[in-house]
Amino acid sequence: MQGKLRLKILGLHHMAGSGHIGCSLSCIDIMISILKFKESADTFILSKGHAATALYTIMNEIGEIPDEAMDTFYKNATTLPAHPVPLKYKAIPFATGSLGHGLPLGTGIAMAKKLKSAQGISYVLMSDGETNEGTSWEAGHFAVMNRLDNLLVFIDKNGLQGFGSTSDILGDTASAKTWETIGFEVLEVDGHSISAMLYAKERLTGNKNGKPKMIIAHTVKGKGVPHMENKMEWHYLPMTEDMYTDAIKKINTDYGI
Repeated sequence: MQGKLRLKILGLHHMAGSGHIGCSLSCIDIMISILKFKESADTFILSKGHAATALYTIMNEIGEIPDEAMDTFYKNATTLPAHPVPLKYKAIPFATGSLGHGLPLGTGIAMAKKLKSAQGISYVLMSDGETNEGTSWEAGHFAVMNRLDNLLVFIDKNGLQGFGSTSDILGDTASAKTWETIGFEVLEVDGHSISAMLYAKERLTGNKNGKPKMIIAHTVKGKGVPHMENKMEWHYLPMTEDMYTDAIKKINTDYGI
């Protein structure tokens, strides 16, 4: 599935001539580990909305977006624009892409579940760059103070953000030590290993200790396409025809498709 969905992501971007490829390849494995295996009572928010094609491909894979809708990606009147829009699909409850909003929203959902004694985990997938945002820290402290152990945050930690390395901008604000210090229970995993993320998810969600949960998933921006890997510019660039052809060949080979 990991290779198949990468091919779908590249196909969407090739068809549209659009950017935001590297960030989707970075987090698609995280999304598989959440959306492929979540329960019906669980909720999910993609906070890093610029990785919309990763969300659309996994939703298509699990039957929540039909094939004919995928063909409209990035086109006029589409329900699948460059950043997710709400109301059309159950798995997209909010518009995201203005960074720093997903964790506050997910925290509010977790709080509502607690108040209503409702089942289910509130999942949020955010970028490491988003941990620079003040709203992320407000939401984090709120989650700790209200003992929201039904909140599980995944951080896609690829070390790059819009204008450079995260370590060179505001430092590593996505470190396990930092989040543990304010009261989160944190595990670090390989963000391209589905089995590692499923194990971490099961371990954390089974621990009802009043601490909100976090999985820091170490990833590679542009994972699977050598000329995109660890390159900031693939947050923005579209592919040429030759680049697309080479990327498809590489993924077919490496993922045994």
